[in-house]
Amino acid sequence: MLRRPWAAAALVALSLTVATPVGAADVREDQRWVFRAMNIEQAWKVTRGAGVTVALVDSKVDSGVAELRGRVVSGPDMGSVEPVGDESATAWHGTAMASLIAGAGKGDGGLLGTAPEARILSLPLVLRGGGGDQAVLPEADLRTRTDSPLARAIRYAANHGAKVISMSLGAYGPHKAEREAVSYALSRGVVLVAAVGNDGESQYALDNATSFWSFPAGYSGVIGVGAVDSAGRPARFSSDNLSVLVSAPGVDVPVVTPGGDYGSSEGTSSATALVAGVVALIKAKYPDITPHLVAQALTSTATSAPTAGYDDHVGFGVVNAGAALARAGELMSRAAEPPTPVGKHFGEGPVPQEPARPGPDPVRLWLYGAGLLGGLLAFGGAVVMLSRRPEPYGGPAEEQEAGPRSHRVG
Repeated sequence: MLRRPWAAAALVALSLTVATPVGAADVREDQRWVFRAMNIEQAWKVTRGAGVTVALVDSKVDSGVAELRGRVVSGPDMGSVEPVGDESATAWHGTAMASLIAGAGKGDGGLLGTAPEARILSLPLVLRGGGGDQAVLPEADLRTRTDSPLARAIRYAANHGAKVISMSLGAYGPHKAEREAVSYALSRGVVLVAAVGNDGESQYALDNATSFWSFPAGYSGVIGVGAVDSAGRPARFSSDNLSVLVSAPGVDVPVVTPGGDYGSSEGTSSATALVAGVVALIKAKYPDITPHLVAQALTSTATSAPTAGYDDHVGFGVVNAGAALARAGELMSRAAEPPTPVGKHFGEGPVPQEPARPGPDPVRLWLYGAGLLGGLLAFGGAVVMLSRRPEPYGGPAEEQEAGPRSHRVG
């Protein structure tokens, strides 16, 4: 990441490199502090990232350098933003970041990435150089509202086998297409890692004790990475806001530059690429692990953690590759559904009998039928009784017709 603040809303590379004439053996020695800070060699006892493809959304990668030869696949250009300012600051960027992720050394020396057996899917995106100082809020979003080169790159990576997407770039302000692309990638189990930005020394950050948010690092579900120095202290240039999840070395980090020379990189870009390699190690060992469990493994094992557990300079601390890999295994075992023994239910004891299915009760049906029949008989009898004609008062009809009887007096 460039130490200078960015041009408003332009996708920007987030590192600056200086070429240093060192040999292959020397650069390996210069890397020792990075490996120690992140406990990389402990993780390498388990995996080196074989079988995992990391999509690198960045400038073009020189796939001919010895450290990357035969392990870089170039995808289509995702789009471009017209470069402004110093273009040389971004010309080397993709190669340097790829070397930090998947550098495999050369001979007895050469630079090693954190996942030296992973593969790189290079998705070229022309990046814009740095702009002037930003002491006020950034200008309006200069990207179109309907399209984003970054969104296209994320979707392409998710659809072409990438398990990790590394994005050492950023822009001010969210974008609807990018947010939707991030959600799509997460739904396919892809882990996204992005730089939080280099605005820590901007006038705005000094005046307000916080930095502008950078996107894609600011999108929910993306692992935002800050930078620390060799002593584990927050790099002064590293942006400080709540998008920072974890940190990694980002000061004087050795990298490979186009043509095979070596250089020194400074910025949250370098830290992001290193963390993306660690995520590739986790994905190589546990291919089905979900993005949120990867984030949990990284945050719960981070070293140099703040006293309060979290702060907006280094997040939860510096990534510890060996411990994160072990924690990922624990999280996966907890997430797995425990098998139920055959013939058992919750371990010991017999399996309970299946409850009887609901249905007719013969006794109740008999009683119901008898009651209904009795009711019908009673009703019929009442009807018969009420329908009979009553006899007239005074006796039979023939006696009434005869008239009253005479009585003899004597």
